[in-house]
Amino acid sequence: MAAFFFCLLLLFFFLVLRCIYSFLWIPYRIQLHFLRQDVRGPPRSLLAGNAADVRRLYAAAQAAPLPTFHHDVSGRVSPHYTKWSAQFGRTFLFWFGTRPRLAVGEPELGRAVLTDPTGAFEKLGFNPSARLLFGEGLPGLKGRKWAHHRRVLTPAFNLERLKCWVPAIATTTSNMLDKWEMQNQDRFEFEIDIHKEFHTFTAEVISRVAFGSSYEEGKRIFQLQQELMLLVSLALRSVYIPGFRFLPTHKNRRRWRLNKEIENSLQKLIEINGIKCETSMNLLGLMISANKNDREEKMGTQEIVAECKAFYLAGKDTTANLLTWAILLLALHEDWQKKAREEVVCVCGHHRHPNAEDLGNLKIVSMVIKETLRLYPPAVALMRQTTRNVKLGELDLPVDTDVYIPLVAIHREVEVWGSDANEFNPLRFADAKRRHLGAFLPFGIGPTTCIGQNLALLEAKVALAIILQHFEFAVSPSYVHAPMLLMTLQPQYGAQVLMRRI
Repeated sequence: MAAFFFCLLLLFFFLVLRCIYSFLWIPYRIQLHFLRQDVRGPPRSLLAGNAADVRRLYAAAQAAPLPTFHHDVSGRVSPHYTKWSAQFGRTFLFWFGTRPRLAVGEPELGRAVLTDPTGAFEKLGFNPSARLLFGEGLPGLKGRKWAHHRRVLTPAFNLERLKCWVPAIATTTSNMLDKWEMQNQDRFEFEIDIHKEFHTFTAEVISRVAFGSSYEEGKRIFQLQQELMLLVSLALRSVYIPGFRFLPTHKNRRRWRLNKEIENSLQKLIEINGIKCETSMNLLGLMISANKNDREEKMGTQEIVAECKAFYLAGKDTTANLLTWAILLLALHEDWQKKAREEVVCVCGHHRHPNAEDLGNLKIVSMVIKETLRLYPPAVALMRQTTRNVKLGELDLPVDTDVYIPLVAIHREVEVWGSDANEFNPLRFADAKRRHLGAFLPFGIGPTTCIGQNLALLEAKVALAIILQHFEFAVSPSYVHAPMLLMTLQPQYGAQVLMRRI
């Protein structure tokens, strides 16, 4: 019995020493390491670090909309970076649990992290709750498995191949406008929530060009993913406690049920469309072809399901939000709306759908899209982690340091973009040579650049051109400007716009 109690006592002391080492000594040593380099930050709590502060700042920021429609939205969508960078400078240290996070607001340093060829910086592993949302798809993979999936999927997003889908995207856009016309036959001017409309539109496009399906077939999947995204977004702002995801809490049970239903629905969708897609060069066809014909590039059924899950979510949300912000900006800045419309009419006329050859001539539309991505990027920040001790600029970073790159702040860097950095001015993209490569990162940069960016840009350009041909639009008096971060940057209360037939 005495030996048993002695063992318990030893175990207790071991656990106490382990906690002191993990929660006190290591953070103190890392904090001291950065203090010696004059990098400071907010005080941390023992267990949560600054996670509770981040949640509190987000809750306060989203409690009330912005008083006017302006584009200085950093304090609302990245409130912790805005607050702490004002106190400690563009580079500062904060904590997520016991993990140090170095915020890097200088464009040159952000670019160095994202384009590093040595492997010193890698993508941050997903919180297990986020893995439910993206599965083992490309956004959550790294290393050799990421490289394998990237090789298989890249041909589906080749620009020349994507141009073949321009007619399908144009037809889907036209069908959306026809629906608006039918629902408002007796009105010259009518209000719609374009955010809701564009999510349906992009879901239809993704279903057709990626899976040979239709929105109706995938509708339930999109609805389930939207609900799961809300639960995951909450989990990502909390410190992950190992093992907690296995406890049958109300939110965990809800996540499990949603995830299971999504995967079962995708499995059925793949089985239904697999045969007709097998000879196609769309995303599903390429994965099925690799699975059957190339032993080295083989992807298992679960891997295909995971990639479909990731692309259904990312492909729909990114483009829908881009189109939403672009229409809102053009609705607010009617001079640019007029310029863009005149260009579209000059290139395509009043009624002809733009074809692949026309898209390169829509210079103003391209500038508008880029300026939209600068002010309202899909993601407000990118994260990387160090795989070893590494030098970044003049700073020495220890292994296992998370690096937080605040895109929403870098995109508004006055030294790069000028004193009007918070204003909508597409002319800043008129000369591509003037653009700072490290200061415009809506889809990332370097080897992990978003694989779907070509599709998103092409889809947005086609849809905007056709809408400009048929409608003038203005911001509705009912619109409330409240950008918020929910995995991607989107309007909290929808995007109400007044549409007028031309």
